[in-house]
Order: sequence, then C-alpha cells, then structure tokens
Amino acid sequence: MKPDTVGLPDSLGGEVIRVTDTDGDRATWTFPADLNAVRAARRAVREQLRRWELDGVTDLAELLVSELVTNALRHATGPVGVCLSRPAGPDGVLLLEVSDPVPEPPRTRDVRLDDESGRGLQFLARSSRRWGHRTGPHGKTVWCELAVPR
Repeated sequence: MKPDTVGLPDSLGGEVIRVTDTDGDRATWTFPADLNAVRAARRAVREQLRRWELDGVTDLAELLVSELVTNALRHATGPVGVCLSRPAGPDGVLLLEVSDPVPEPPRTRDVRLDDESGRGLQFLARSSRRWGHRTGPHGKTVWCELAVPR
C-alpha cells in the first residue's frame, strides 16, 4: 500500500485527493466533499480500469460512480471514499464501493415522469448484479457488483 496525498496529473484535472492504494487488486481514493469530486472519481475509475484491462465495464462503472458520489455529496459534508476491487478470475465481478460519513442508508423512492432526480438507486439496481450498503462507526458504504465481460 502506498498512502500519499497528491496533486493528480492533468489527466485527472489536477484535483487534490488522497490516493490510498492503486496497486494490486484494490484501488482506493478519498475525495474532498465538493462537486469536483464527481469528475475526479470518474476519471480515477476510468484510468484504473484501463490499467487492469477491464475496458468492457468502464462506461457503466463511470456512470455508477458518478451517481454514488453525487448522492454522497448531496447528503454528506465530509470526504467521499471510492474503492474498486478487481475480479479474482475471468468470471468474477468488479466491486465498486462509495463511502461517506453519513450513517443513514440510501433510500429508493418512487418517482414521477417529470421528477428531475430520484432515479439513481433504481438505475444502480437494474445495472448491477447485486448492490447494497453497510454502515460502520464512520458512516456508510454503498456497493455494487458489475459483471465483467470476457
């Protein structure tokens, strides 16, 4: 593990984040609670999946990390953590986790056609193999599993 606070290269827009680990089978980052975190998280996920040669799941993973980080920013004032866990084998799944300091679980809600928000968790449920959340002493983590194409 290589903990370090870095100003990321121009490819990630120069945002300052805490990179906990991007080697091995897990990659973790902590982003400040501001709107730039969504873009930075999306780019970090895209670049990590490219390094792992998992390009077939990149678009969906980027979209879901955008949804989850946006939800975290709407409800939390502290930093947002993002973690990817690489599949163990060719038929494995990619685990995507987003953490924030608010312990209340995410709630799906009924939305009307003209509602401008409220569909993120529904999309998450339809797009992933499984999803859920867990709470801990420092907040919650919302996770999902994505099938990795061969």
